[in-house]
Amino acid sequence: MVRYDLLATTGVQGLQPYQPGKSEEELRRELGLDTIIKLASNENPRGPDPRITAQLPELFADLSRYPDGTGFELKQNLASHLLVKPEQITLGNGSNDVLELVARAFLQPGRKALMSRHAFAIYQLATQSAGAECIAVAATDGVNGPLYGHNLQVMLETVNANTAVVFIANPNNPTGTHVSSLALQDFIEHLPENVICVIDEAYFEYVEVSDYATALDWIGAYPNLVVTRTFSKAYGLAGLRIGYAVSSPEVAELLNRVRQPFNVNTLAMAAARFCLADDRWLADSRESNKQGLRQMTEGLEALGIAYLPSVGNFICCNLGRPVQPVYQALLKRGVIVRPVENYQLPGFIRVTVGTESEIDCFLNALELSLKT
Repeated sequence: MVRYDLLATTGVQGLQPYQPGKSEEELRRELGLDTIIKLASNENPRGPDPRITAQLPELFADLSRYPDGTGFELKQNLASHLLVKPEQITLGNGSNDVLELVARAFLQPGRKALMSRHAFAIYQLATQSAGAECIAVAATDGVNGPLYGHNLQVMLETVNANTAVVFIANPNNPTGTHVSSLALQDFIEHLPENVICVIDEAYFEYVEVSDYATALDWIGAYPNLVVTRTFSKAYGLAGLRIGYAVSSPEVAELLNRVRQPFNVNTLAMAAARFCLADDRWLADSRESNKQGLRQMTEGLEALGIAYLPSVGNFICCNLGRPVQPVYQALLKRGVIVRPVENYQLPGFIRVTVGTESEIDCFLNALELSLKT
């Protein structure tokens, strides 16, 4: 009998698929609940600007046609919005798609990619699927940097002749930690020019701390720098899957060589263009998240639950006990959160900042679930 798993490439043979958070539909099928609060996937609880959903039906008549494979209009809008050139932009089916493009373009057997131990799981999956070696660097310990944060000094010391790509999430998912602008620019400055440095800024719109700066400001100075972003989080377009990368034109040209034709759909590009044209919804979402973070942290402190200070739209909580009994108890109460034991964070759950009422429901459900 043929072992088809052995026919796969070495990288794929050792790969464990990405496990998304439990969906509302799945929980409804399992438990038959009517009211469910999903706080597992770092989505914007406000959703997208309702003016977007009102306009999308106008595009339905063109759904028999392929989308613009070059993404010309969206690239023009992004270039104007970000003050870069259109040829510096690579569009993706979510920013995950762009991260995969980096792996396909620059990683192969014999090469290595560096990342922090508790960083976004897609970095490891993309690296392994390309047949390259994944090097997870120990995080900071809370003394020489934030607890579970990126240890840039050790990462820099780990770079060797086989290092091809470095992934840095800023802010990081699932910990919510961030790297200061001074530390990050110093790291990029000392990184060899032949190492691609990917700064994943999926949550940058939410950051409101003074020592943070987007790496986009440094694109012109460092040709090996790639900044990835998404419309899935703050803009509320997770269901449409639209993201992008900004880099030097030379790197963008390589990423576009491996990009699939028509990888971004017509509705997604139209919605993204609308987002760029009017940022009022984004501003309101930022303010809502700021208030929600405060409500969440105050509630956790009242319950005596430790958490990692976050600059994103989620909080990583240390329950101080095995996660699964609490997680299952929360599910029975209709609240979906995300255990992050697979990120080598035993005892932790990650909780999206929801609406005021959703946060209240979560905190009440957590208090009850901790007693079970």
